[in-house]
Amino acid sequence: MPTPQATVADTPAKPLLPYATLLAFTRYVDRSGPAKAAFVGKLRKQRETGGGFNPHSRLIKALKTDIDQHTPGTHLVEVNGVVDPRWQRLYASLTAGAASYLTSIEGQGCRVTRTNDALAMIGSLPVRIAAHFGLRYEDGRSEAVRLHFDEDPPTADLIMATLHLLRANMDQILPHAEPVLVDVRRGIAYQSEATKGADVDRWLTGEAAGFAAMWNAPQH
Repeated sequence: MPTPQATVADTPAKPLLPYATLLAFTRYVDRSGPAKAAFVGKLRKQRETGGGFNPHSRLIKALKTDIDQHTPGTHLVEVNGVVDPRWQRLYASLTAGAASYLTSIEGQGCRVTRTNDALAMIGSLPVRIAAHFGLRYEDGRSEAVRLHFDEDPPTADLIMATLHLLRANMDQILPHAEPVLVDVRRGIAYQSEATKGADVDRWLTGEAAGFAAMWNAPQH
């Protein structure tokens, strides 16, 4: 008697492996209690369905152009008039702060430079670490800049986690650069402060283990 052949319907789907971007992981770290599980569940569903969209790409491009051309927010103003109408309110809430950030680096002769993504293993969790762009200054300094677009300002935990992970992977992202997190809505730039790196590593490794456990938990 011939052996029955498995069909597509009979073959169980491969489980999705836990994986996070820097944005997703730091947002997870910044939550507590049941909000962590709800957040991971939403991420998993987005990955299963291919959902998710970044509405900030045109604003980032305008900001980088203003930096390179040393224009005081000209392109940020222009992008407000051409962006999709559904994003105009969002862009209006971001451009004033972005222009303030531009003012803070004005006159320092900085230019945008390319950065590379890094894949870091935090415990057993792969996390893709990326800056939005790099800056090189006339005095030889360089920065890897990560942008924070959320309505709420970044918390101390989110700032620490973001800057620590950028710094730990800077050899791949932009060698010898300093990590910077810019709160775009408020135009505030945060830089690394002295921390006990080993303590932060232990904290983030524990958070990564929790993320992976919630990702692999049975879905109801």
